[in-house]
Amino acid sequence: MASKAKKAAGGKKHAQRATSNVFAMFAQNQVQEFKEAFGMMDQDKDGFISKEDLKGTLSSFGKEPKDDELEEMMNEAAGAINFTMFLTMFGDKLTGTDPEDTILNAFKMFDPDATGKINDKKLRKLLMGMGDRLQEEEVDQVYRGAPIDKKGNFDYKRFVHIVKYGEEDA
Repeated sequence: MASKAKKAAGGKKHAQRATSNVFAMFAQNQVQEFKEAFGMMDQDKDGFISKEDLKGTLSSFGKEPKDDELEEMMNEAAGAINFTMFLTMFGDKLTGTDPEDTILNAFKMFDPDATGKINDKKLRKLLMGMGDRLQEEEVDQVYRGAPIDKKGNFDYKRFVHIVKYGEEDA
């Protein structure tokens, strides 16, 4: 593991340098949201997400991962997980073709007429009552800036596009 995170004379960790500009992959508001998520996960505030940080984060969600599971998650990174590496990892996950199709297919289950839209009240009820149930505040956060027309229809195709590629130019 010595190649993953190097220690300098002062004991600080150094991440391997990313070879591309990962910041160009995301809109500025997305980068800010990732920064906030990174800050919540970096529990010891040292600028890196360690195995202990990851364990603490998962514990706050009621999960108690085993040490080998944590190791497996940490090994997904090509180096120490600083913010740039964190962003790179999400960029790699979000730029694939399957995730977009998967998200759209999940919405399509609740759109039998294939309109590309779901009534926002119906969707809110589904989000709060099925699977990993969201709290009202979490649904409100999802709905902030969401494409909902005057008739109360949530445009899930546009929403998925915004999530994957950022807000389209007006």
